[in-house]
Amino acid sequence: MTDTSETRSADSAAHEPQQSRLHRLMRYLPLIAPVLLWTVPCWLLLYAGQHWPLPVALGGTALFVLGLITMPLAMMRGHGRRQQDRAAIVGDTLLGAGWVLFTWSVLLGVLLRLTLTVTGVGDGQDRARIVTWATLGTAAVLLAWGYAEARRVPRVRRLDVQLPRLGAGLDGTRVVLITDTHYGPLDRARWSARVCETVNTLEADLVCHTGDIADGTAERRRAQAAPLGTVQATRARVYVTGNHEYYSEAQGWVDLMDELGWEPLRNSHLLLERGGDTLVVAGVDDVTAESSGLAGHRAHLAGALHGADPDHPVLLLAHQPKFVDRAAAGGVDLQLSGHTHGGQIWPFHHLVRIDQPAVAGLSRHGSRTLLYTSRGTGFWGPPFRVFAPSEITLLVLRSPQRPSTP
Repeated sequence: MTDTSETRSADSAAHEPQQSRLHRLMRYLPLIAPVLLWTVPCWLLLYAGQHWPLPVALGGTALFVLGLITMPLAMMRGHGRRQQDRAAIVGDTLLGAGWVLFTWSVLLGVLLRLTLTVTGVGDGQDRARIVTWATLGTAAVLLAWGYAEARRVPRVRRLDVQLPRLGAGLDGTRVVLITDTHYGPLDRARWSARVCETVNTLEADLVCHTGDIADGTAERRRAQAAPLGTVQATRARVYVTGNHEYYSEAQGWVDLMDELGWEPLRNSHLLLERGGDTLVVAGVDDVTAESSGLAGHRAHLAGALHGADPDHPVLLLAHQPKFVDRAAAGGVDLQLSGHTHGGQIWPFHHLVRIDQPAVAGLSRHGSRTLLYTSRGTGFWGPPFRVFAPSEITLLVLRSPQRPSTP
Protein backbone atom coordinates (compact mmCIF):
# COMPACT_ATOMS: atom_id res chain seq x y z
CA MET A 1 0.00 0.00 0.00
CA THR A 2 1.34 3.46 -0.89
CA ASP A 3 2.03 5.78 2.03
CA THR A 4 -0.53 8.64 1.86
CA SER A 5 1.94 11.17 3.23
CA GLU A 6 4.46 10.25 0.53
CA THR A 7 1.80 10.65 -2.15
CA ARG A 8 0.87 14.09 -0.84
CA SER A 9 4.54 15.09 -0.71
CA ALA A 10 5.01 13.98 -4.31
CA ASP A 11 1.89 15.88 -5.38
CA SER A 12 3.08 19.00 -3.57
CA ALA A 13 6.49 18.77 -5.19
CA ALA A 14 4.88 18.41 -8.61
CA HIS A 15 2.77 21.52 -8.07
CA GLU A 16 5.60 23.70 -6.70
CA PRO A 17 7.08 24.64 -10.10
CA GLN A 18 3.63 25.56 -11.41
CA GLN A 19 2.88 27.69 -8.34
CA SER A 20 6.27 29.41 -8.47
CA ARG A 21 5.73 30.28 -12.14
CA LEU A 22 2.33 31.73 -11.25
CA HIS A 23 3.83 33.77 -8.43
CA ARG A 24 6.55 35.11 -10.73
CA LEU A 25 3.90 36.07 -13.27
CA MET A 26 1.86 37.89 -10.60
CA ARG A 27 4.93 39.94 -9.68
CA TYR A 28 5.13 41.24 -13.23
CA LEU A 29 1.38 41.94 -13.51
CA PRO A 30 1.68 45.60 -12.37
CA LEU A 31 4.14 46.09 -15.25
CA ILE A 32 2.28 44.04 -17.85
CA ALA A 33 -1.24 45.37 -17.20
CA PRO A 34 -0.58 49.08 -17.97
CA VAL A 35 1.25 48.14 -21.17
CA LEU A 36 -1.67 46.03 -22.38
CA LEU A 37 -4.18 48.62 -21.24
CA TRP A 38 -2.69 51.31 -23.48
CA THR A 39 -0.93 49.51 -26.34
CA VAL A 40 -3.86 47.28 -27.34
CA PRO A 41 -6.32 50.16 -27.98
CA CYS A 42 -3.51 52.20 -29.55
CA TRP A 43 -2.92 49.46 -32.11
CA LEU A 44 -6.59 48.69 -32.72
CA LEU A 45 -7.65 52.35 -33.08
CA LEU A 46 -4.70 53.74 -35.02
CA TYR A 47 -2.86 50.99 -36.90
CA ALA A 48 -5.19 48.05 -37.59
CA GLY A 49 -5.98 48.98 -41.17
CA GLN A 50 -7.01 52.61 -40.67
CA HIS A 51 -4.11 54.23 -42.61
CA TRP A 52 -4.52 57.57 -40.87
CA PRO A 53 -2.47 60.55 -42.11
CA LEU A 54 0.93 60.58 -40.40
CA PRO A 55 0.20 63.58 -38.11
CA VAL A 56 -2.98 61.87 -36.85
CA ALA A 57 -1.20 58.57 -36.23
CA LEU A 58 1.73 60.25 -34.46
CA GLY A 59 -0.51 62.52 -32.38
CA GLY A 60 -2.73 59.64 -31.32
CA THR A 61 0.26 57.48 -30.49
CA ALA A 62 1.72 60.29 -28.38
CA LEU A 63 -1.50 60.47 -26.36
CA PHE A 64 -1.45 56.73 -25.66
CA VAL A 65 2.24 56.86 -24.70
CA LEU A 66 1.48 59.78 -22.38
CA GLY A 67 -1.28 57.74 -20.75
CA LEU A 68 1.00 54.71 -20.41
CA ILE A 69 3.69 56.77 -18.65
CA THR A 70 1.50 59.08 -16.58
CA MET A 71 -0.97 56.55 -15.18
CA PRO A 72 1.41 54.32 -13.18
CA LEU A 73 3.56 57.26 -12.06
CA ALA A 74 0.54 59.21 -10.83
CA MET A 75 -0.90 56.16 -9.07
CA MET A 76 2.40 55.48 -7.31
CA ARG A 77 2.59 59.09 -6.09
CA GLY A 78 -1.08 59.11 -5.19
CA HIS A 79 -1.41 55.75 -3.45
CA GLY A 80 2.18 55.12 -2.39
CA ARG A 81 4.10 56.65 0.48
CA ARG A 82 3.54 60.24 -0.65
CA GLN A 83 -0.28 59.95 -0.69
CA GLN A 84 -0.72 62.95 -2.99
CA ASP A 85 -4.42 63.34 -3.64
CA ARG A 86 -4.05 65.26 -6.92
CA ALA A 87 -1.77 62.59 -8.33
CA ALA A 88 -4.20 59.89 -7.19
CA ILE A 89 -7.07 61.62 -9.00
CA VAL A 90 -5.06 61.77 -12.24
CA GLY A 91 -3.86 58.18 -11.99
CA ASP A 92 -7.26 56.77 -11.03
CA THR A 93 -9.04 58.66 -13.81
CA LEU A 94 -6.54 57.42 -16.39
CA LEU A 95 -6.95 53.88 -15.08
CA GLY A 96 -10.71 54.03 -15.57
CA ALA A 97 -10.42 55.66 -19.00
CA GLY A 98 -7.81 53.12 -20.07
CA TRP A 99 -9.95 50.19 -18.95
CA VAL A 100 -13.00 51.46 -20.84
CA LEU A 101 -10.96 52.14 -23.99
CA PHE A 102 -9.31 48.73 -23.78
CA THR A 103 -12.63 46.92 -23.31
CA TRP A 104 -14.53 48.60 -26.10
CA SER A 105 -11.69 48.74 -28.60
CA VAL A 106 -11.41 44.95 -28.27
CA LEU A 107 -15.16 44.32 -28.36
CA LEU A 108 -15.97 46.67 -31.21
CA GLY A 109 -12.72 45.83 -32.96
CA VAL A 110 -13.99 42.27 -33.27
CA LEU A 111 -17.79 42.39 -33.28
CA LEU A 112 -18.45 45.61 -35.17
CA ARG A 113 -15.73 44.95 -37.73
CA LEU A 114 -17.11 41.44 -38.30
CA THR A 115 -20.63 42.84 -38.72
CA LEU A 116 -19.47 45.47 -41.20
CA THR A 117 -17.54 42.86 -43.16
CA VAL A 118 -20.49 40.44 -43.31
CA THR A 119 -22.87 43.21 -44.42
CA GLY A 120 -20.37 44.46 -47.01
CA VAL A 121 -20.06 48.00 -45.68
CA GLY A 122 -17.13 49.86 -47.27
CA ASP A 123 -13.63 48.56 -47.78
CA GLY A 124 -11.10 47.54 -45.13
CA GLN A 125 -10.00 51.09 -44.35
CA ASP A 126 -13.58 52.37 -44.11
CA ARG A 127 -14.52 49.61 -41.72
CA ALA A 128 -11.43 50.19 -39.59
CA ARG A 129 -12.17 53.92 -39.29
CA ILE A 130 -15.83 53.29 -38.43
CA VAL A 131 -14.67 51.00 -35.64
CA THR A 132 -12.26 53.67 -34.35
CA TRP A 133 -14.88 56.43 -34.24
CA ALA A 134 -17.50 54.08 -32.78
CA THR A 135 -15.07 53.04 -30.04
CA LEU A 136 -14.08 56.59 -29.16
CA GLY A 137 -17.71 57.69 -29.13
CA THR A 138 -18.82 54.75 -26.99
CA ALA A 139 -15.96 55.30 -24.54
CA ALA A 140 -16.72 59.02 -24.25
CA VAL A 141 -20.41 58.40 -23.57
CA LEU A 142 -19.75 55.62 -21.05
CA LEU A 143 -17.13 57.65 -19.19
CA ALA A 144 -19.39 60.71 -18.94
CA TRP A 145 -22.33 58.57 -17.80
CA GLY A 146 -20.13 56.50 -15.50
CA TYR A 147 -18.74 59.62 -13.83
CA ALA A 148 -22.27 60.92 -13.18
CA GLU A 149 -23.28 57.51 -11.79
CA ALA A 150 -20.27 57.41 -9.47
CA ARG A 151 -20.82 60.90 -8.08
CA ARG A 152 -24.60 60.71 -7.61
CA VAL A 153 -26.33 59.82 -4.34
CA PRO A 154 -27.08 56.10 -4.72
CA ARG A 155 -30.58 54.88 -5.40
CA VAL A 156 -32.29 52.97 -2.60
CA ARG A 157 -32.68 49.27 -3.31
CA ARG A 158 -35.44 47.70 -1.22
CA LEU A 159 -36.06 44.00 -0.75
CA ASP A 160 -37.84 41.70 1.67
CA VAL A 161 -35.72 38.88 3.10
CA GLN A 162 -37.47 35.97 4.80
CA LEU A 163 -35.52 34.29 7.58
CA PRO A 164 -37.13 30.99 8.62
CA ARG A 165 -35.91 31.30 12.23
CA LEU A 166 -36.98 34.94 12.70
CA GLY A 167 -39.69 35.32 15.32
CA ALA A 168 -42.96 37.08 14.54
CA GLY A 169 -42.09 39.90 16.93
CA LEU A 170 -39.22 40.92 14.67
CA ASP A 171 -41.17 40.74 11.43
CA GLY A 172 -40.77 43.98 9.49
CA THR A 173 -37.40 44.89 11.05
CA ARG A 174 -35.82 47.47 8.79
CA VAL A 175 -32.09 47.08 8.16
CA VAL A 176 -30.24 49.69 6.09
CA LEU A 177 -26.88 48.73 4.59
CA ILE A 178 -24.23 51.16 3.39
CA THR A 179 -20.74 50.03 2.55
CA ASP A 180 -17.58 50.89 0.61
CA THR A 181 -18.03 54.64 0.94
CA HIS A 182 -14.32 55.00 0.11
CA TYR A 183 -13.91 58.63 1.09
CA GLY A 184 -10.73 59.57 -0.70
CA PRO A 185 -8.80 62.00 -2.90
CA LEU A 186 -11.98 63.55 -4.34
CA ASP A 187 -13.58 65.50 -1.50
CA ARG A 188 -17.06 64.03 -1.04
CA ALA A 189 -18.14 65.65 2.23
CA ARG A 190 -21.32 67.06 0.64
CA TRP A 191 -22.04 63.72 -1.03
CA SER A 192 -21.55 62.01 2.33
CA ALA A 193 -24.05 64.35 3.99
CA ARG A 194 -26.63 63.69 1.28
CA VAL A 195 -26.17 59.93 1.60
CA CYS A 196 -26.81 60.18 5.33
CA GLU A 197 -29.89 62.33 4.72
CA THR A 198 -31.21 59.62 2.40
CA VAL A 199 -30.53 56.91 4.99
CA ASN A 200 -32.48 58.93 7.57
CA THR A 201 -35.60 58.92 5.39
CA LEU A 202 -35.73 55.10 5.55
CA GLU A 203 -36.70 54.88 9.24
CA ALA A 204 -34.27 52.09 9.94
CA ASP A 205 -34.21 49.98 13.07
CA LEU A 206 -30.62 49.00 12.34
CA VAL A 207 -28.06 50.75 10.12
CA CYS A 208 -24.96 48.81 9.08
CA HIS A 209 -21.68 49.88 7.50
CA THR A 210 -19.69 46.86 6.32
CA GLY A 211 -16.34 48.53 5.88
CA ASP A 212 -14.00 50.29 3.47
CA ILE A 213 -15.03 53.65 4.86
CA ALA A 214 -12.17 55.49 3.21
CA ASP A 215 -8.82 55.46 1.48
CA GLY A 216 -6.57 57.24 3.94
CA THR A 217 -6.36 57.57 7.69
CA ALA A 218 -9.25 58.64 9.90
CA GLU A 219 -7.43 61.88 10.68
CA ARG A 220 -7.04 62.67 6.99
CA ARG A 221 -10.60 61.79 5.90
CA ARG A 222 -12.43 62.88 9.06
CA ALA A 223 -14.33 65.73 7.36
CA GLN A 224 -15.79 63.39 4.75
CA ALA A 225 -16.72 60.75 7.33
CA ALA A 226 -18.17 63.20 9.88
CA PRO A 227 -21.75 63.15 8.44
CA LEU A 228 -21.96 59.47 9.46
CA GLY A 229 -22.51 60.84 12.95
CA THR A 230 -25.91 62.18 11.83
CA VAL A 231 -27.26 58.78 10.77
CA GLN A 232 -30.36 57.76 12.73
CA ALA A 233 -31.58 54.30 13.75
CA THR A 234 -34.18 53.30 16.31
CA ARG A 235 -32.06 50.43 17.68
CA ALA A 236 -28.40 50.56 16.66
CA ARG A 237 -25.74 51.69 14.19
CA VAL A 238 -23.07 49.04 13.70
CA TYR A 239 -19.81 48.85 11.76
CA VAL A 240 -17.16 46.31 10.79
CA THR A 241 -13.77 46.88 9.22
CA GLY A 242 -13.00 46.34 5.53
CA ASN A 243 -9.69 45.54 3.90
CA HIS A 244 -8.97 49.20 3.11
CA GLU A 245 -9.00 50.11 6.79
CA TYR A 246 -5.96 47.88 7.14
CA TYR A 247 -4.11 49.96 4.55
CA SER A 248 -4.57 53.10 6.66
CA GLU A 249 -4.42 52.59 10.43
CA ALA A 250 -7.56 50.54 11.06
CA GLN A 251 -7.72 51.23 14.77
CA GLY A 252 -8.07 54.92 13.99
CA TRP A 253 -11.22 54.17 12.00
CA VAL A 254 -12.61 51.94 14.74
CA ASP A 255 -12.06 54.74 17.24
CA LEU A 256 -13.59 57.40 14.97
CA MET A 257 -16.71 55.34 14.28
CA ASP A 258 -17.11 54.80 18.00
CA GLU A 259 -16.74 58.55 18.50
CA LEU A 260 -19.44 59.17 15.85
CA GLY A 261 -21.86 56.95 17.74
CA TRP A 262 -21.51 53.72 15.77
CA GLU A 263 -20.82 50.45 17.57
CA PRO A 264 -17.83 48.66 16.05
CA LEU A 265 -18.59 44.93 16.07
CA ARG A 266 -15.09 43.55 16.35
CA ASN A 267 -15.77 39.83 16.62
CA SER A 268 -18.66 40.62 18.91
CA HIS A 269 -22.43 40.88 18.86
CA LEU A 270 -25.41 42.71 20.24
CA LEU A 271 -29.03 41.63 20.66
CA LEU A 272 -31.96 43.25 18.90
CA GLU A 273 -35.15 42.40 20.80
CA ARG A 274 -38.76 43.16 19.96
CA GLY A 275 -42.12 41.53 20.68
CA GLY A 276 -40.51 38.83 22.80
CA ASP A 277 -38.17 37.71 20.00
CA THR A 278 -34.41 38.19 19.61
CA LEU A 279 -32.04 38.70 16.68
CA VAL A 280 -28.30 38.31 17.17
CA VAL A 281 -26.46 41.05 15.26
CA ALA A 282 -22.81 40.01 14.97
CA GLY A 283 -19.75 41.33 13.19
CA VAL A 284 -16.23 40.17 12.36
CA ASP A 285 -13.07 41.97 11.34
CA ASP A 286 -12.13 41.72 7.67
CA VAL A 287 -10.43 38.51 6.56
CA THR A 288 -7.23 40.50 5.84
CA ALA A 289 -7.04 41.77 9.43
CA GLU A 290 -4.77 39.07 10.81
CA SER A 291 -2.17 39.46 8.05
CA SER A 292 -2.08 43.22 8.71
CA GLY A 293 -0.05 42.60 11.85
CA LEU A 294 -2.31 44.87 13.91
CA ALA A 295 -2.59 43.37 17.38
CA GLY A 296 -5.99 41.95 18.26
CA HIS A 297 -7.43 42.21 14.75
CA ARG A 298 -8.65 39.06 13.00
CA ALA A 299 -11.84 37.55 11.64
CA HIS A 300 -13.16 35.29 14.40
CA LEU A 301 -16.74 34.07 14.03
CA ALA A 302 -16.71 31.92 17.17
CA GLY A 303 -15.68 34.96 19.17
CA ALA A 304 -18.40 37.05 17.55
CA LEU A 305 -21.08 34.52 18.55
CA HIS A 306 -19.67 33.64 21.97
CA GLY A 307 -22.45 33.72 24.55
CA ALA A 308 -25.26 34.02 21.99
CA ASP A 309 -28.19 31.61 22.21
CA PRO A 310 -27.79 29.18 19.25
CA ASP A 311 -31.58 29.08 18.88
CA HIS A 312 -31.70 32.77 17.96
CA PRO A 313 -31.32 33.83 14.31
CA VAL A 314 -28.04 35.53 13.41
CA LEU A 315 -27.43 38.55 11.20
CA LEU A 316 -23.70 38.77 10.46
CA LEU A 317 -21.71 41.71 9.11
CA ALA A 318 -18.58 40.64 7.20
CA HIS A 319 -16.93 42.88 4.65
CA GLN A 320 -16.05 40.26 2.04
CA PRO A 321 -18.63 37.84 0.59
CA LYS A 322 -16.14 34.97 0.70
CA PHE A 323 -16.52 34.83 4.48
CA VAL A 324 -19.88 33.16 3.80
CA ASP A 325 -18.33 29.69 3.80
CA ARG A 326 -17.44 30.15 7.46
CA ALA A 327 -20.78 31.82 8.13
CA ALA A 328 -22.68 28.87 6.65
CA ALA A 329 -20.62 26.42 8.69
CA GLY A 330 -21.40 28.47 11.79
CA GLY A 331 -25.15 28.48 11.23
CA VAL A 332 -25.53 32.18 10.34
CA ASP A 333 -28.93 33.07 8.87
CA LEU A 334 -28.02 36.20 6.90
CA GLN A 335 -24.63 37.71 6.06
CA LEU A 336 -24.34 41.30 4.82
CA SER A 337 -21.26 42.19 2.77
CA GLY A 338 -19.83 44.67 0.29
CA HIS A 339 -16.31 44.75 -1.16
CA THR A 340 -17.13 43.80 -4.77
CA HIS A 341 -18.62 47.12 -5.97
CA GLY A 342 -20.58 44.94 -8.38
CA GLY A 343 -17.45 45.09 -10.54
CA GLN A 344 -17.74 48.92 -10.70
CA ILE A 345 -16.72 49.16 -14.37
CA TRP A 346 -18.07 46.48 -16.71
CA PRO A 347 -16.86 43.81 -17.39
CA PHE A 348 -14.58 43.78 -14.34
CA HIS A 349 -17.21 41.72 -12.46
CA HIS A 350 -15.94 38.63 -14.30
CA LEU A 351 -12.58 39.06 -12.55
CA VAL A 352 -14.29 39.66 -9.19
CA ARG A 353 -16.03 36.28 -9.54
CA ILE A 354 -12.64 34.56 -9.47
CA ASP A 355 -12.13 35.75 -5.88
CA GLN A 356 -15.65 36.02 -4.48
CA PRO A 357 -18.67 33.66 -4.42
CA ALA A 358 -21.09 36.51 -5.24
CA VAL A 359 -20.80 39.90 -6.92
CA ALA A 360 -24.15 41.50 -6.09
CA GLY A 361 -27.59 40.70 -4.71
CA LEU A 362 -29.09 37.92 -2.62
CA SER A 363 -27.74 34.38 -2.81
CA ARG A 364 -28.10 31.16 -0.80
CA HIS A 365 -25.18 29.21 0.63
CA GLY A 366 -25.77 25.90 2.30
CA SER A 367 -29.11 24.89 3.76
CA ARG A 368 -29.70 27.95 5.93
CA THR A 369 -27.44 30.87 5.11
CA LEU A 370 -28.39 33.80 2.88
CA LEU A 371 -25.82 36.31 1.68
CA TYR A 372 -26.61 39.82 0.54
CA THR A 373 -23.77 41.49 -1.38
CA SER A 374 -24.10 45.22 -1.90
CA ARG A 375 -22.61 46.89 -4.98
CA GLY A 376 -21.37 49.56 -2.58
CA THR A 377 -22.36 53.12 -1.78
CA GLY A 378 -19.28 54.90 -3.13
CA PHE A 379 -16.49 53.96 -5.51
CA TRP A 380 -12.83 53.08 -5.29
CA GLY A 381 -10.14 54.67 -7.47
CA PRO A 382 -11.51 55.47 -10.93
CA PRO A 383 -14.45 57.89 -10.47
CA PHE A 384 -16.69 55.84 -12.76
CA ARG A 385 -19.46 53.27 -12.43
CA VAL A 386 -20.40 51.54 -15.67
CA PHE A 387 -23.28 49.03 -15.56
CA ALA A 388 -22.69 48.60 -11.81
CA PRO A 389 -24.78 51.26 -10.04
CA SER A 390 -24.11 52.14 -6.42
CA GLU A 391 -26.77 51.49 -3.81
CA ILE A 392 -28.16 52.18 -0.39
CA THR A 393 -29.93 48.98 0.60
CA LEU A 394 -33.07 48.62 2.70
CA LEU A 395 -33.67 45.03 3.76
CA VAL A 396 -36.97 44.33 5.47
CA LEU A 397 -36.67 41.13 7.51
CA ARG A 398 -39.67 38.85 7.31
CA SER A 399 -40.75 36.04 9.59
CA PRO A 400 -42.67 33.03 8.22
CA GLN A 401 -44.77 33.27 11.40
CA ARG A 402 -46.08 36.78 10.71
CA PRO A 403 -49.85 37.10 10.71
CA SER A 404 -51.43 37.30 7.26
CA THR A 405 -52.82 40.64 6.16
CA PRO A 406 -56.64 40.59 6.18
